[in-house]
Amino acid sequence: MTDPSPPAPSGPLPQEPLYPGNFADPFVLRVDDTYYAYGTGLNGQAGQRAFEVLTSPDLIHWTSHGGVLEPLGPERLDYWAPEVARSGDTFYLYYSAGHGDAGHHLRVAAAPHPLGPFRDLGLNLTPGELFAIDPHPFQAPDGSWWLFYARDDLSGERPGTLLAAAPLHDMTRLGEPRTILRASGDWQVYQRARSMYGAVYDWHTLEGPFVLYREGRYHLLYSGGAWINETYGVGHAVADHPLGPWTEPRPGANVLRTAGHLRGPGHASVTRLGGQDILVFHAWNEERTKRQLHAAPLRWEGGLPTALPAPI
Repeated sequence: MTDPSPPAPSGPLPQEPLYPGNFADPFVLRVDDTYYAYGTGLNGQAGQRAFEVLTSPDLIHWTSHGGVLEPLGPERLDYWAPEVARSGDTFYLYYSAGHGDAGHHLRVAAAPHPLGPFRDLGLNLTPGELFAIDPHPFQAPDGSWWLFYARDDLSGERPGTLLAAAPLHDMTRLGEPRTILRASGDWQVYQRARSMYGAVYDWHTLEGPFVLYREGRYHLLYSGGAWINETYGVGHAVADHPLGPWTEPRPGANVLRTAGHLRGPGHASVTRLGGQDILVFHAWNEERTKRQLHAAPLRWEGGLPTALPAPI
């Protein structure tokens, strides 16, 4: 099958940030010949729309179109980690809203165009969760839709934020969620002796899920560790079904981690350019004042993905 993505650029993707502004948790959607990037950054206060959206013909040159989501109301909220899915003629934006590290739940907004404006549909998709962030809508080869996300769980040997998945009965109705991946190593520690929910935990974090289907298997990319420092990176799990069981064939942040010019890279999504999978992610600037947009080829070696620098 011919890949309809635009041709590859004449040279390698730049190693420096692709956009000068703060652009955390980037998600890229390709519609026809245009790439749309959505990121955390604008908080939708005082009439300002949340979630900056950028467009590009080639993943290198980007134009900002400002915020894309109409705020929920005058209350100050934090809006995090947008992702957009297309179903028919409608674009659905999934995101979380809450107050800092508390009270976040998943919501959905809709628009007839990827530039919006998106308007919230008035639904809390995760009313039963303590805390839910980083929604990732995924359509399986059979046409079914699934929502992957991160949620807090105090049980198990490594309490913290873990990954869950649930069927989307339609684009606005979430089915029963199931835990699909828990922390498995010390690299996923967010903070030791962290006070949460009236107790103290060695808190672990898995977040930012993104799913690919390649050669008959599902591949889950996720971010682990602390987004505020160099422990943050991207790990990988595989399964034969969206609900798993998911297993990790390699330990650690084996897809992407702090190295060279990259500091705390993570929260990745994948698009295609010139027949190649491209990993889009954020990383800190040198001053640690903003997380910026980056991209790198996602290579497959023995059926396993990596965006780490190739060995010399």
